[in-house]
Amino acid sequence: LGGHSLLATKLISRIRSALGVELAIRTLFEAPSVAQLAQRLSNAQGARKALLPMARPAQIPVSFAQRRMWLLFQIDGPSATYNIPIALRLTSRIDDAALHQALGDVVARHESLRTIFQDTNEAACVQLILAPEAAQPVLQIAQASEASLPQQLAAAAAHCFDLGSEIPIRASLFHLDEEHHVLLLLCHHIASDGWSLAPLARDLSSAYAARAQGHAPQWSPLPVQYADYTLWQHELLGGESDPQSIISAQLAYWQHTLAGLPEQLQLPTDRPRPAVSSYQGGGIAFQLDAPLHRKLAAIAREGQASMFMVLQAALATLFTRLGAGTDIPLGSPIAGRTDEALDNLVGFFINTLVLRTDTSGNPSFKDLLTRVRETNLSAYAHQDLPFERLVEVLNPQRSMARHPLFQVMLVLQNNDRASFQLPGLQAGAQPLGLHTAKFDLSFALREQRGTDGSPQGIAGHVEFATDLFELATVEQIVQRLQRVLEAIAADASQPIGHIEILAPEERQQILVGW
Repeated sequence: LGGHSLLATKLISRIRSALGVELAIRTLFEAPSVAQLAQRLSNAQGARKALLPMARPAQIPVSFAQRRMWLLFQIDGPSATYNIPIALRLTSRIDDAALHQALGDVVARHESLRTIFQDTNEAACVQLILAPEAAQPVLQIAQASEASLPQQLAAAAAHCFDLGSEIPIRASLFHLDEEHHVLLLLCHHIASDGWSLAPLARDLSSAYAARAQGHAPQWSPLPVQYADYTLWQHELLGGESDPQSIISAQLAYWQHTLAGLPEQLQLPTDRPRPAVSSYQGGGIAFQLDAPLHRKLAAIAREGQASMFMVLQAALATLFTRLGAGTDIPLGSPIAGRTDEALDNLVGFFINTLVLRTDTSGNPSFKDLLTRVRETNLSAYAHQDLPFERLVEVLNPQRSMARHPLFQVMLVLQNNDRASFQLPGLQAGAQPLGLHTAKFDLSFALREQRGTDGSPQGIAGHVEFATDLFELATVEQIVQRLQRVLEAIAADASQPIGHIEILAPEERQQILVGW
């Protein structure tokens, strides 16, 4: 489908609802014709239980992902580590009262944003959904100057939600003068994720437009709420005691797939790993140009692979060349919205997959890409098992110094961008300057496409743990990744052990200068 991302997204959405994830992935990659794809889709209608509004029990359980957030809250107490901040610079006059009402409308629309969490006598956590009138969001309004703004934003973004008594969303509005303002929206991860930002932006924009005109927003009801998803998730996955359940089958797959996984990826760090991670981080941006992007896209097409698979194989190649061994586990988030009814819902659906790359035997890059493709397709077909449960079952050696099962995250952003269209206001991004890192290294990339879908470059950003790395070292890692990508773009048939990762001046220093 080339660059027609909207068409592709809608097609995949229809297919996944009928076929389920495994058949959808296999069909999209392997169906020899559109006719066969349509026939398979027709034959499978109704094979997977659709997500519909569910009868609510007296106590609504949390989702698997929420349970991990709650356990971290129990261990660490209120913390800003899992806050999701969005900062907007707004130009022109703003209606403070309309904005506050609009926030209330959004909270009323999405139950996830008016949910608090409570322990029961059975040592389990349940969702307590508040009525809209009992869940008015906080909008703090303050004066600021350009000089004081960074500190005020940082303080607002560092708010620590009490998940047991406080709804997981709040906002701060800073007036610089009558025409210039900065809005900070702050959500806790237990109620939101990256894919939630687009529907959140759309709904807030729509509600503000209505309230600015003096009436409530007129929008269509959401097909389901997050509580419906939670109940559906538990019913769909089944129990681990049932050998025929989805969760049993997927658990067996991951136990086999991740057997013997290295405890820690040996990266070229500048400092030894501390006993307890501080989660302090830094970041650098980089850019891959359009010609390189086009060549990488061609390699993906020739290998019947995705751009993500090409980038994963390249990163695994680099780590092997840097001395990390031939067993390279990378973490990758997956949207987790496996039913079309979830597309416009704010909530915590994202799951994390451990993608294990075998670089042994000095394969050609083409052969390595084939390995990655097969590994990833199988992983995507078993994406329902919550990462949190996988960690509990595999029970790796626990450490406060590193993330379990993987320490490097790779993300290719393909979700809708959050677009705030507030009437009468010009909205632009406002840098926050926050410095955190949940992983040793986290690579986030986004393809840039022309109006005709043609590759226009790839924008990248690397977040790194300052406990381990100096900025100069991470810059060097990024430069070497770019060399790997340029080398495979020139010749993807060469063995990965032959790919040059040193700059000419580095080679000169090693062979001559030293």
